[in-house]
Amino acid sequence: MKSKNVVFWSFTVALGGFLFGFDTAVISGAEQAIQKMWGLSDAMIGQMVAMALYGTIIGALGGGWPAQQYGRKTTLFWIGVLYLLSAIGSALAPDVYTLMAARFIGGLGVGASSVVAPMYITEIAPADRRGRLVATFQFNLVLGILLAYVSNFFIGGGSWRLMLGVEIIPAAAFVLMILRVPRSPRWLVVKRDNEAEALEVLKAIDEDAAPKLLEQIKQAHAHTEQGTLRSFWSGKYRTPILLAFLFAFFNQASGINAVIYYAPRIFSLTGLGESTALLASAGIGTVNLLFTMIGMSLIDKFGRRTLMYIGSVGYIVSLSCVAWAFYTEYFNGYFVPFWLFAFIASHAIGQGAVIWVFISEIFPNEVRSFGTSLGSGTHWVFAALIAGNFPFLAGAMGPTTIFSLFAVMMVFQLLFVAFMMPETKGVALEELQEQLTKS
Repeated sequence: MKSKNVVFWSFTVALGGFLFGFDTAVISGAEQAIQKMWGLSDAMIGQMVAMALYGTIIGALGGGWPAQQYGRKTTLFWIGVLYLLSAIGSALAPDVYTLMAARFIGGLGVGASSVVAPMYITEIAPADRRGRLVATFQFNLVLGILLAYVSNFFIGGGSWRLMLGVEIIPAAAFVLMILRVPRSPRWLVVKRDNEAEALEVLKAIDEDAAPKLLEQIKQAHAHTEQGTLRSFWSGKYRTPILLAFLFAFFNQASGINAVIYYAPRIFSLTGLGESTALLASAGIGTVNLLFTMIGMSLIDKFGRRTLMYIGSVGYIVSLSCVAWAFYTEYFNGYFVPFWLFAFIASHAIGQGAVIWVFISEIFPNEVRSFGTSLGSGTHWVFAALIAGNFPFLAGAMGPTTIFSLFAVMMVFQLLFVAFMMPETKGVALEELQEQLTKS
């Protein structure tokens, strides 16, 4: 196997995850300064932050269509252009409405990249390494979150334009680097009937196994109806559709995006000062990165379900303890950061490491674009609902009630893992197709 090719392509495409994470987290250090500068209400600042999330919904739900029609590589290039335009527009915004528009454009890129990047890596990765390679998307995502927090800390809360403008550099790099990756071999067979180019790409991955793998892709395609939106909703794919929906729903029902977007605000509720809150947020990014690396190292060894068991139990314990700390106000300036770090660790080793791998591998080649759009779109709809209303709910209900609700939802996730979630570790995509779509 020519592993250097696969690793290079995977990490290049996964840079879309870096931009995803950076764009998601960088606003956390700027939102309070923006609110103060323009005199925005809590509801308005919540909507400004959520504007990117509204874009992600459209980007996620619509990202599968260009990936299906024009290819994964072409779509990834234009995703990079969206990130670049968003970064420039955010840094130069003269008013909150222009900033919201720029954030919306960035959200389109985030949503589409959460569909297309894992999909592309899934389609080029060998079965025994698919989990680790697709998880490079999540690794880059949390690396982007960490560097956004670190960048925010060093720049300082007052220079919010510079905070948002830093993204121009990685966005431009992504646009240029994506030109060096090949087109997806499975897409070439399914949508372009271009077996010659597909075989060349497969040979660049594993020269000896390429002819056999091409034949498997062709046979699976021959026994599957044309991948249209109508066929996707025909009922044949109801099992992977239900799995993708529930998996994505529980991801956001944990409250992860509320914590990522509003970490400094949450820490300030404990009495921590602005500088300390920003530094504690950088700690969240560090923990996220470390435990994502652990999850990446374990996902192909112990499987997706094992990591989800670990993450679910960790969620329940940590979220319950955060709620308790806010309720008792007993050293919550110490306990809340500690248990939020534990919460982030639970997410990183569980949902964080597994979500993009699992959603992108449970759908057949013909409808993978639609399936990953569904899963990612579900993820971002609930992300927008939760993060967009978090400042208002935190003021109206208090953090104790909110974090208690998140903990209860994670009990239901644990039941989902125990009774519904299949194990996909080491199974070829074409074999998964047969397992999950048979009547």
